[in-house]
Amino acid sequence: MNGVQNDDERSPGKVRIIIGLLVIFVILGVFFYAGYGTTLLVYKFLGRPPESLAHVLSALTGLMFFSVVVFLFNLIRHFGRDSRHFFISSIMMNALGQIAHGNFEVLINLNEIEPQHHQFANAINEMAQSLGTMETMRQDFISNVSHEIQSPLTSISGFASLLKKADLSNEQRLKYAKIIEAESKRLSSLSDNLLKLSSLDNNKIPLSKQDFRLDKQLEHIALTLEPQWSAKNLTLEADLIKLTLYGDEYLLSQVWMNLIHNAIKFTPKGGQIGVMMTSDAEMVTIKISDTGVGISPDDQIHLFERFYKADKSRDRALGGNGLGLSLVKKIVELHGGNVTVNSKIGEGAVFIVQLSMKDG
Repeated sequence: MNGVQNDDERSPGKVRIIIGLLVIFVILGVFFYAGYGTTLLVYKFLGRPPESLAHVLSALTGLMFFSVVVFLFNLIRHFGRDSRHFFISSIMMNALGQIAHGNFEVLINLNEIEPQHHQFANAINEMAQSLGTMETMRQDFISNVSHEIQSPLTSISGFASLLKKADLSNEQRLKYAKIIEAESKRLSSLSDNLLKLSSLDNNKIPLSKQDFRLDKQLEHIALTLEPQWSAKNLTLEADLIKLTLYGDEYLLSQVWMNLIHNAIKFTPKGGQIGVMMTSDAEMVTIKISDTGVGISPDDQIHLFERFYKADKSRDRALGGNGLGLSLVKKIVELHGGNVTVNSKIGEGAVFIVQLSMKDG
């Protein structure tokens, strides 16, 4: 029984082999017949050679036809594959060319290319999207800087022209000079903050870390800003603990200066400012609070973005340029910490800075 089954199982294979051989013989026969017919046409003009040589020439001519057909078939198949690869390459090269010329809206359709090229196409699409985002940020940055510069320059130019008037009183002249001075300081602050952010972004300012008394630093900055909070009749309450921190003393002083200055700026007369410090084995937390107008939830999301202002008209009138909190965030993050805000409209704001107590 097993022998019969094996013969039955092998019989389809034998049939396929026989059919394949027959097809080969038929194809060869066609080519040899074509060779024979071709040599007969040639013999009509050149004369028929000896019979044995005539058969050899007919066979060689048939083999030549067969070789030419096989060569042309492979050439066409190879050209078709290469043309497909050329088409795919042209799509990708065209996309890269458009990106190089500033068109970041390029999107390669994955349906137009073979699956093995999808990863490369996805990389090009992601690159275009990232560059487009960066270009948008760059344009926004230039627009914001231009706007921030234009406003004080317009004021300086306008009031400088008014100073030329001969009939100005001393009181008016002094008033215009003070405005020019304030706007000049505003320009200087903008330039200084831009340079600091640029240097920090590019790691051009290495952190100069050392042990220092954080409580003494906060106390010193509060006293430095006393003329400002005293002029508004504000109460500043500090709850500090004795604590030594390892960090960049100069850069961190910029953090407290910005946060306390903002608290003074946005707190109405007679209000209160608080500076509180707590710590555990891992972190030190500094909270700087005020009893100002508060910050809306929508504004809190963007508060640490560059040039963002929760109250643009009011902030500009008070001399802000929307970079202070961006600088705060950058410095804190360079120290491995984080800064957040907790606020409700009409209930003031609390800025919370957390810094690691560990070295490094």
